[in-house]
Amino acid sequence: MNGGRPRTLIGSYGIITVTRRGASYVALARIRDADGRLRRVTGAARTESAARARLKERLLDRPGFGSGGLLDLSSSFRDLADLWLEDLELRELSDGTKKNYRDDLRLRVRPQFEHFSLGEITTGRVEWFLRSENAVSPSRAHHSRTVLNQLFGFALRHDAIPRNPVQGTSPLRRPKGERQALTIAQINAIRDAAGRWRTGPDIKGPKPDGQVRDITEVLLGTALRIGECLALRVCDVEDGPSGMTISVTGTVVLRTGSGAVRQDHPKTEHSIRRIAVPDFAADVVRARLAGTLSTDPERTIFANRAGRPLSPFNVRRTFRAFLELADLAGEGITLRWYRRTGATVIARGASADAAATFLGHGSTAITEGHYIEPDRTVDRGPAGILDRTLRRVNPDTSLLSTDDGAVDDPTFDFLDDEDIEAA
Repeated sequence: MNGGRPRTLIGSYGIITVTRRGASYVALARIRDADGRLRRVTGAARTESAARARLKERLLDRPGFGSGGLLDLSSSFRDLADLWLEDLELRELSDGTKKNYRDDLRLRVRPQFEHFSLGEITTGRVEWFLRSENAVSPSRAHHSRTVLNQLFGFALRHDAIPRNPVQGTSPLRRPKGERQALTIAQINAIRDAAGRWRTGPDIKGPKPDGQVRDITEVLLGTALRIGECLALRVCDVEDGPSGMTISVTGTVVLRTGSGAVRQDHPKTEHSIRRIAVPDFAADVVRARLAGTLSTDPERTIFANRAGRPLSPFNVRRTFRAFLELADLAGEGITLRWYRRTGATVIARGASADAAATFLGHGSTAITEGHYIEPDRTVDRGPAGILDRTLRRVNPDTSLLSTDDGAVDDPTFDFLDDEDIEAA
């Protein structure tokens, strides 16, 4: 290749020339447009400086990298954040997810980068920020990374940056927590505490209505998420001769200004499901339905005095009181352990696939990775096989025999004779 003038970058223009035409001045330059072609652009005005200014306005209005769009490399991170928030409101996400994104941006991401332009935010700066976040909390770092990735993905789609600086950062490694199911002793201790909670003669105020106690039984028998359990309505229950089934079609979320509300879809599309309810949990649901005065089929089974869904926050608070009464407050037990317990029992009694379907997971990867407690029981079968085969006295040599076990049958001797003759 022979040397020559370097190719003009997309969106950039060459030397501006100004010529006089009558009483006006015309400024001219060539710009390489977004399609890669060079084009002439002109701007006319009464004075030479005004013509140059007019030309530059027209150049900046043309679609090309870093110009003519909502953002460019010189735009501030604050401008990007504001535009992304506007776009966020138009996306089909749950209100809870949008709120989490807004909070992560406001509390952590925006304060770190708001004084930078987009061109100044490098992979190294993002790497340092995520490392500092990870030192505080791996979960916090993952949330910040998610928000940053979406912000810079938005900027990338608007041709404001040549690459997403988040993509080159080191993977965040979340320490795996120990998957643990409830033991029978823990289940019974919590059951006993739930039955005794606020029932003594010295307790002042209204007596508990037993809803949280019943919720723990339903969670134990269905492995539902707490929001899914609280969203169960009268119309979601089918009770027939073969047993009870429930339809999981929503979840309860907390919304600013509204409190706990029922969302008409659960966490994922796989979470929409129908499951059979074991008898011990079905009895609780039947008793709860029998005590419901309302005839509204859309009413949630567990509701406050106003007939609205219970708040997950309040349920967790009462459950922690159960744990304290059961002397289990220091065990790290949460309502999520009921879901793990159900997954573990079904996986060991049936299969991981059955557990994933029951919990509403799209694959067994999530179920096995986060819910099923590892089975640490020791299988004595292999040791028995090794002992029978390799013991010093009377070993069973069949498993190490090279004989295929075939027995000669005189009936087929003639075949051997024919083969010999043919040879």
